[in-house]
Amino acid sequence: MVSKQPVIPASRRDVVFKWVSLVARLVIGGAIMIAGLLKIGNLQSSVNAVAAYSLPLLPTGGSLTTVVGTVMPIVEIVLGAIIVAGLFSRWTALLGGLMMIVYICLISSAWIRGLSIDCGCFSPGGFLPDTAKTKYLQDILRDVGLLICAAWVVIWPKSPISIDNWIDSANKEEA
Repeated sequence: MVSKQPVIPASRRDVVFKWVSLVARLVIGGAIMIAGLLKIGNLQSSVNAVAAYSLPLLPTGGSLTTVVGTVMPIVEIVLGAIIVAGLFSRWTALLGGLMMIVYICLISSAWIRGLSIDCGCFSPGGFLPDTAKTKYLQDILRDVGLLICAAWVVIWPKSPISIDNWIDSANKEEA
C-alpha cells in the first residue's frame, strides 16, 4: 500500500519558508554578532586566540596576527548585525556561511595537528592547560549548524521583519 504525502500549497509553503528564513537569519546573524561582542572587550585575547592556531601565515607575535585578531571581532559584530537586520540577506548570509567554513577548517586543522586550544569563538580562546579537554567536535558541529542556517538564507532569503522586505515594499509602491 502506497501512502501519499500531504501536498502543501505553494503559498502556504512560501509562508512557512519565510518564517524559517527569519529564524535561520536570526540564528546565524545573532551567533556571529555575539561572538564578536564577546571578544571586543579584550582584543588581546582575540589576538592570542588567532595566534594559538599556529598558522604559518599568522605567526605568533606577527603583525598580521595582531591585525586579524583585532579586526575579526569588529567584522563579526558588523556582519552579524547586518544579517540580523535583514539587509542584503542572501549576500550577507553567504559571507556568514563562508566564515563558518573557514572556522570549521581552522578548528579541524587544530584538531588534526593535535593542538590543545580553545577555538576562541565564544570565549577568550588560546592555548589550553594540559589537563583541559578540547571541544573540537562540539565546536565543529555548532559551526555546521550555523552553516546550514546560512545556506538556508542564501537559498530562501526572503523573510519577514527585514530591511530587504521594507526596501521591496517601498520599491513596489513607487512602481
